[in-house]
Amino acid sequence: MKNKSNFSRRTFLGSLAGLGAASSLITNFFARSTKSPAKKPASVRALSDVQLSQPNGLNLIVIISDTFRWDYLRFNGNERIHTPNLDRLAADSVYFANCYADGLPTIPARRVMHTGKSILADRKKWRPLPSKDITLAALLGKAGFTTGFIVDTYHHFKPGMNFHQDFHSWEWIRGQENDKYRSGPREPIRPEAYTFSHLLNDRFRDRIIQYILNTQERQTEDDYFCARSCSAAARWLEQNKDNAGPFMLFIDMFDPHEPWDAPPRFQSIYREHYPFERMIFGYGVDPRDVRKEDIPVLIDLYSAEVTFMDHCIGKLIGRIKALGLYENTIIAFSTDHGTHLGEQGCVQKTAGLLNSCVARVPLILYHPDKRFAGKRVDALTSHIDFVPTFLSLLGVSGYEGMDGSNLWRLVTDEAQSIHEHVITGFGNFGAIRSPKWHYFQKVWGKDSGFGPALYDLESDPGELTNVVKQQPQVVAKLKRKLAAAVDSKLD
Repeated sequence: MKNKSNFSRRTFLGSLAGLGAASSLITNFFARSTKSPAKKPASVRALSDVQLSQPNGLNLIVIISDTFRWDYLRFNGNERIHTPNLDRLAADSVYFANCYADGLPTIPARRVMHTGKSILADRKKWRPLPSKDITLAALLGKAGFTTGFIVDTYHHFKPGMNFHQDFHSWEWIRGQENDKYRSGPREPIRPEAYTFSHLLNDRFRDRIIQYILNTQERQTEDDYFCARSCSAAARWLEQNKDNAGPFMLFIDMFDPHEPWDAPPRFQSIYREHYPFERMIFGYGVDPRDVRKEDIPVLIDLYSAEVTFMDHCIGKLIGRIKALGLYENTIIAFSTDHGTHLGEQGCVQKTAGLLNSCVARVPLILYHPDKRFAGKRVDALTSHIDFVPTFLSLLGVSGYEGMDGSNLWRLVTDEAQSIHEHVITGFGNFGAIRSPKWHYFQKVWGKDSGFGPALYDLESDPGELTNVVKQQPQVVAKLKRKLAAAVDSKLD
């Protein structure tokens, strides 16, 4: 394999000699305070205005797995779940234990991940990526990287969404969820054969039928969407590993997002018999129709999806190692958000209950320098920090038009914290979290959801006891910060 930009592990480690851990690949072009940075307009308005430094030769692989709950990882203490491959990756990596989404759900989160810009004040969060936005792919392309985009999260490719705009190559694995991918006779498909009759309504029936049409040619586990995406990613790496410069591959997979429909052998890990031979649960269900006795079955379906996703990622990581890329590649694993699985009666992600089930995300960040392996960072971090961190770790400086901070400074002990609080917006609701408090309420509209609510995270980490009436001064302070972030006058 060619040595990217004359980079090698020896020269990498040699460049750190005498500088200590604090200087490991950190360019420090984000000389920020420990408080959340105040929003400011970007100093550049076009990519042509950006002058970038020479990269250090490391590659980057970003793996986004949609709707992956942070607490459905065994290394996070969930002893029922099976995630051996992500557990091993985490053991080699830094784990950021308190990372939160900025804007939800799918498309808003991706806008943040690709630009490093907060979208909290945007009332129409679900919208295309503007062509004028400066993205991670555009910046790295200008810095000499070959960039690739492997996607089965079909929302990226709805008309005009534009998320592929700055990549040198992209591949869309079609057919997830309600993607209008296959057509054919719909009458023979009986939704009653796949789920509880009390969950069926016209919308869910239509979605089940479309999904069955999309998957009717599936024969083996290799034909499932996340398996196909990981195989496509492996092929891309094989084709691009010997390019003259470094590469960045962004892999975005819809699983374990609904519909929950993992291969049978993964479902059997959690339950011997399901109510249906092929049981499907997905979007289109009215959550009010979900019964209490349904929840354990849904949890098992979701768990099976998580374990199958872990299996597919494990095969991809095995291929990364076989290609010799584990020694010169940054690998990031994360998600856009989690989901509710019965918490306070909620099923599927619920904007009106912005607790950690939904807003908190796992972030595993692998670095080839083994000194960082197994480290855990508890300080608050956010999706807005992804792009600044990736650029810094790749040695690419010169662009500061982002709202986040370089979270690797927490790893090298250059900073004890980079945010005094983090904020998440989902629909008409907003949540603000500090190390001690979590406060959320509606920020627009009339629906109050489960708010306003305040939780003491030190005494109540499960966010179950609302103390909003007992702490008026805390509420007033957090509400002012939340109002400023979402640019709204809060009731």
